[in-house]
Amino acid sequence: MKNHARLYFVFINQKLLIRQVNQEQHVDTQNYHKLSELLDFPNELSEYKDQQQSLVMNSRYGQHWLVDIHHIDFEHENYALSSLRELLSSLHPDEFQYVAQAWQYALFLRTHRYCGRCGEVLRKVSWEMAMHCDKCSHRVYPRVSPCVIVAIHNGKQILLAQGARQISSGFYSTLAGFVESAETLEQAVHREVMEEVGITLKSLDYFASQPWPFPHSLMMGFIAQYDAGEIKVDGKEILDAQWFDVDNLPNIPPKLSIAGHLIAETLSRIKQMNEI
Repeated sequence: MKNHARLYFVFINQKLLIRQVNQEQHVDTQNYHKLSELLDFPNELSEYKDQQQSLVMNSRYGQHWLVDIHHIDFEHENYALSSLRELLSSLHPDEFQYVAQAWQYALFLRTHRYCGRCGEVLRKVSWEMAMHCDKCSHRVYPRVSPCVIVAIHNGKQILLAQGARQISSGFYSTLAGFVESAETLEQAVHREVMEEVGITLKSLDYFASQPWPFPHSLMMGFIAQYDAGEIKVDGKEILDAQWFDVDNLPNIPPKLSIAGHLIAETLSRIKQMNEI
């Protein structure tokens, strides 16, 4: 039986509005695990309710609706604003995917108000997530940026790298990059690795994928074996890259991301192959 309840994804600037789950003025990430906290539209924002838009999506919670509010400051003891990265660690992956989808649709609607072909105002299509130009019939859909990510092993070691963005956190992680036009996923892996660290690969295996709404990537993970070459970082995207023993690793990403899962799986394979 179809659930006719409504699940409201209310974004204020770039954060999701949720009910407080304790008496503190922050989200209790240990207890907040259910999207049911988003049911019902907050009365305190009733003036914005006419901005609601269907996300053309249903789940066990009901119909998904979006309200995207810009440039206001909102504070209330019954609600909290949470970033996507905060929710990544507090929601089940299946539920986080709904939040990620809602945010990507919000971003899509923010950035596709006018036709890129003729400049006319676009109209939202009612039966699918798309914007349509009634003047020239141009139709646009939410952007998805394909990105490859790869973990590389060599004997008893794994290759981990640090980019400019990871210096502050101290993390070392896998290599990744966007797929270029007319390029296969496998070609993208080989190109990115050569560009960033100067080595070649063999035995490239697909592992898994993960939607990554920062802002609209689809990460496609691979595990590969080192083939040849000496590490030579590009000095732009990658500042350091090293081979690490499985028992002497630097700070690595948690398993919330596909990078963490790739590293864990690669370490497991290294141990199995070398009977460590």
